[in-house]
Amino acid sequence: MSDQELQTAVRALQIGNKIRELREKKRYTLQELSSKTGLSKALLSQIENNRVIPPIATLLRLAKALDVSLSYFFQDEVRGQSVYVTRANERLRVDRRQHHKEGEVNYVYEALETKKHDKHMEPFYVEFPFMDVEEMVFTSHEGEEFVYVLGGTIEFRTANTVIILSTGDSLYFDASQGHAFRSVDENTAKAVIVVWNKP
Repeated sequence: MSDQELQTAVRALQIGNKIRELREKKRYTLQELSSKTGLSKALLSQIENNRVIPPIATLLRLAKALDVSLSYFFQDEVRGQSVYVTRANERLRVDRRQHHKEGEVNYVYEALETKKHDKHMEPFYVEFPFMDVEEMVFTSHEGEEFVYVLGGTIEFRTANTVIILSTGDSLYFDASQGHAFRSVDENTAKAVIVVWNKP
């Protein structure tokens, strides 16, 4: 996918527009939202203008600061149901650029549930590309994460931990610590990640 095609896909999701609308509805300035999220004003401006593709951890911070669920950014809520089904063709894919910018996603992810806004868990399908250790991008957010490896070999890192995960392995961790993932060989590694964002 070219950068231009990727930008078109991101604009179609209107993530940046939704963030700006929520911020303005709450009458927050960019500086106030920056203070609430720990994200720079420059990065927030780029996200709002759909010039940067935010990773899950960044969206989680924004969702918490703006008092919405993560799924708000992907699709309008279907109300009045107690069971929600997301068909394979309804999943929205957020891709990485060939050369990602600072603060931008460096993996591919799809929200596996986009219809219920007040849920307590956020499930994702994630693809991690091969990269050198120096290229790993560390993120953090409140809450916890569960990872189940569907295929490939994933390296998980924190400031003082390195864990190798193979197909069928799982991992549960406190997401408030800086953490990063990568595929350790030339094949793309695939996983299901479930995020619990502390209320």
